Amino acid sequence: MDEICLNGYIKTIALIEEEIPSHNEYPFSLPAVRNLTELRLHPKATFFVGENGTGKSTLLEAIAVAFGFNPEGGTKNFRFSSRDTHSSLSDYLRLSKGVSRPKDGFFFRAESFYNVATHIDDLDSEPSFGPQLKYSYGGISLHQMSHGESFFAVFLNRFGGNGLYILDEPEAALSPNRQMSMISRMHQLIGQNSQFIIATHSPIIMSYPDAYIYKVDEGFKKVEYRETEHYQVTRTFLNDTDRMLNILMSDEDCQD
Repeated sequence: MDEICLNGYIKTIALIEEEIPSHNEYPFSLPAVRNLTELRLHPKATFFVGENGTGKSTLLEAIAVAFGFNPEGGTKNFRFSSRDTHSSLSDYLRLSKGVSRPKDGFFFRAESFYNVATHIDDLDSEPSFGPQLKYSYGGISLHQMSHGESFFAVFLNRFGGNGLYILDEPEAALSPNRQMSMISRMHQLIGQNSQFIIATHSPIIMSYPDAYIYKVDEGFKKVEYRETEHYQVTRTFLNDTDRMLNILMSDEDCQD
């Protein structure tokens, strides 16, 4: 078995506690960050799940930047900035890396994907002696595809295996069918010695079986898939839709 299957490209992440300037300042004021000690990542896939505002995206961004990715996303070669809004958390993270280095990698974040697609078009508009970048993403500009098609084109065409892939809410533009296709694509890439770190709200995507799931709130708690609120709420809603809708739309719930 290849060494990556045993160790992963990133084995653990830890906060460099002694160097933190103040726990009263963002992002160190976030309860999850304040209680971060050391987290072990699965060599195949690790999911961070939880409510909005708990710090999942902040943590993923910090891991990506600490590993050398551009804060807005893309490959390690991307060096552009539409707006400098990333936190300083990456400066205070210690990454324990595996013995192998990834040959490929991508930081995918849904909220700034438009900026990545624009940057690719800008690079392709410049004189070059090599092939245009768009041929690594399916052959046409990502802006000429639907939002969901462009997301999936990156997963299908740009992700080449032997890679570290950090994904922030990749389900944002994907239909349920595409989310299931993403599980299949993940499995292919993991079979090619890849590691995924994903923040998601999708009960479909987080169902990938060979993974750690960390629930993020006041800290980080490893949970099983069927213990996640995402799974339980979705299952309850689908199994008893009429009753759930009656509860959600009752007059009592609509009152101030």
